[in-house]
Amino acid sequence: MNMKKNVILWMLVICTSPLLAAPVAAPVVEQVEPLCWWTNMNCPLTLLFHGANLADAQVLVSKQVSAGHWDTETNGIIIQGQHNAESPNYLFVDVDVREAGQYRFLLIKDNKRAIVDYTIYPRREGSRERSSFTSADVIYLLMSDRFVDGNPANNNTKYTTEKTDKSNVHGRWGGDIQGIINSLDHISELGATAIWPTPLLGDNEAAWSYHGYACSDYYHIDPRYGSNELYCELVNAAHAKGLKMIMDMVPNHCGSTHWWMNDLPYADWIHQFPTFTNTHNVFTANYDINASEYDRLLSNDGWFDTPMPDMNLANPDELQYFQQWAIWWIEYANLDGLRVDTYPYIEKQAAAKWLTAIRDEYPNLNIVGECWTRPAPAVAYWQSGTKNFDGFDSHLPSVMDFPTEEAIRQALENDGTGYDAGLARVYNALTMDYLYADVNKLLIFIGNHDMNRIADIVKDNDLRRVKLANVLVATLRGIPQLFAGDEYGCRSVDLSQFHSTLRMPLPKEDTLSAEQKELNRFISHLFQFRKTEPIIHTGKTMHFMGRDNTYAYFRYTDEGTIFVFVNAAEEERTIPTDHYVEILNRYNPVGKDILTNKTYDLRQTDITLPALSAIVVKLTK
Repeated sequence: MNMKKNVILWMLVICTSPLLAAPVAAPVVEQVEPLCWWTNMNCPLTLLFHGANLADAQVLVSKQVSAGHWDTETNGIIIQGQHNAESPNYLFVDVDVREAGQYRFLLIKDNKRAIVDYTIYPRREGSRERSSFTSADVIYLLMSDRFVDGNPANNNTKYTTEKTDKSNVHGRWGGDIQGIINSLDHISELGATAIWPTPLLGDNEAAWSYHGYACSDYYHIDPRYGSNELYCELVNAAHAKGLKMIMDMVPNHCGSTHWWMNDLPYADWIHQFPTFTNTHNVFTANYDINASEYDRLLSNDGWFDTPMPDMNLANPDELQYFQQWAIWWIEYANLDGLRVDTYPYIEKQAAAKWLTAIRDEYPNLNIVGECWTRPAPAVAYWQSGTKNFDGFDSHLPSVMDFPTEEAIRQALENDGTGYDAGLARVYNALTMDYLYADVNKLLIFIGNHDMNRIADIVKDNDLRRVKLANVLVATLRGIPQLFAGDEYGCRSVDLSQFHSTLRMPLPKEDTLSAEQKELNRFISHLFQFRKTEPIIHTGKTMHFMGRDNTYAYFRYTDEGTIFVFVNAAEEERTIPTDHYVEILNRYNPVGKDILTNKTYDLRQTDITLPALSAIVVKLTK
C-alpha cells in the first residue's frame, strides 16, 4: 500500500472516530404546531417540530398516568412515521390520536434529547355537526385595530415592534378584543347576527401592521389585541348574545416577519423569484382557455405585496400545515365560519384540497371567499357546485358578490335613467343569478375595509341614498354584510390617504349628528325585521325592470311575499302596480310597510313614493 493511500485511510479514521469527532449539538425544539389536538378528528395529525438539529431525530412518546409518572407503553398516540425537511431544523411527525391525555415527546439524537409536552383533548360534543352562518344571518365586519380600544394597557408590548400612534393614519390605534366584547350589545341591537373581525393573529411588521393581513404567527393572537384565551372569551360572549363568530384567514401569504422566514423548511415553502415579483392580479388566467402559462404562474405565485411572501400550498407538508391550522382554530375557539382573504391568488387545486379537508371535518361550516373580480361569470367560477367547463370545483360554499356591490354603488353615485343607469344596474346584476350554484350563499354588501365608504360615494353624500343602499342589501337574496361605521353614515377623513382614513374607530354617541342617529335607527329597524323574516332568508326573487331610477322586486314563498320598491330618483315616482299582477294575484294585496308602518293596497294604481325613498311591504295569503 503506497504512502498516499495510507494517509487517506488514516484521515478517514480520524474524521469518523467517535472519540475524536466534534461534539454534536443537542436537538432543540422552539416550536411545535399545532399547539394541541383532539380525539375523534377526521383530519390526520402531522406535528411540525422546529428548532435546531432535528433532522433524523428518533421520536418516542409517553403518556402521563399520574403526577411525575409517564407510561412509555402508551397506545394513546401511535407514531406512524416521520420525515425531514430540507432544513435540518425541522421534523414532521405523523401521529395517530386515540386517547385524550397529557403526552411527552422525546426527540433523541446522538444520545442527546429534547422533551416536548403535548396535550390531546376530548373533542367537544357536537363539534363536527356545528351550524354556521347562512342567509338568515347579517354579518358585521369590523377593522380590529380601528374599532374600539377596550384595554389601552395592551396597546404596546415588548413582543411587538410597531407601537400605537394615533397621529399616524397608517399606524396602530389600539382597537382590541376587549373593545369588541364591550360592543356586542351595539352589534346585536343593530340586527347583526355574526361578527367578522379583520385578522387578529400576530402581525409584527414594523409599519402598516394594523391591518393584520401579514401574519407573523398562525397560532397566537397578536398581544396588542389580547390573547388566545381572551379570543375564546369573545367567542363565548358573542354566542351568549346570539352572535356567531367568523375568523378571517389568509392562507395565500404570510408576513415577512414570520419566524420561518429566517429558516424555511423547504426552498419552495414560499414562491421565490430572482427579484421581488408582484402578482399581476389576472384571476382570469385560472379559467381563460387562451391564457398563457406565464400569466397563470404570475397570478398565483407572485407576491401580494413586499412584506407578504406568497405561500406555496402545492407543497404537501405546507398544505397539511394549513389544513390543520384552519381546523385547529375552529375547534379551539368554537368558531361558526371562516372568511378567506384573496382566495383566487392561491393555487386553485391546492386551495380546493385545503377547503375539502375543512369541510370534511365540519360538513355544515360555511366559508366565504374574497373573489374580488367581475363580471358575474368570473365570480361564479369560484363557488362550489358551479358547473364549470373545465370540471373545476373550488369546494368554496360562499363567495362575495362584487358584481352586485358595484351595481348598487354605481346606481347611487348619480341620478341615472335608461337601460344601464341608475337602479337598472342592480336589475341587470341580478339577471346573472342563473350562473351561481346557490344565490343564497352570496355575500352581499355595499362596502368594506378595502373600498371607499358608501357615504363617500353616493351622490351629494346624501344619507337618504345610504338608506336605499341598506334597503337593497337587507332585502335582496344572499347573506348581508355591514361594515362598522356605515350604520352612522361615516365618511373617510381624507381619501387621499388611501384606505387608512376610512378605517376609523367607531364614533362615540356624543359625537353623532341627529341625522346619523336617525340613520342608525333606520338601519337597526330594517335589519331587526330581516332577522326574523324567513321570506327574505330563503325566498325566491321576481323583479321588474324600471328605467326611471326605480327598482321593484318581490321576495316570495308559498306563504307570503315581501314587496320592495326603491325610488332613487330626485323626484317622486308612481308605483306601476298594474305591472305586478302576475305575482300580486297570489297574495292578499294589502299589507304594511315595515319602514313606516303605513298600510298599502297594491291594487291601487296611483301610489306615489317620494324622492330617494323606499317601501318594504309584507303580503300574506
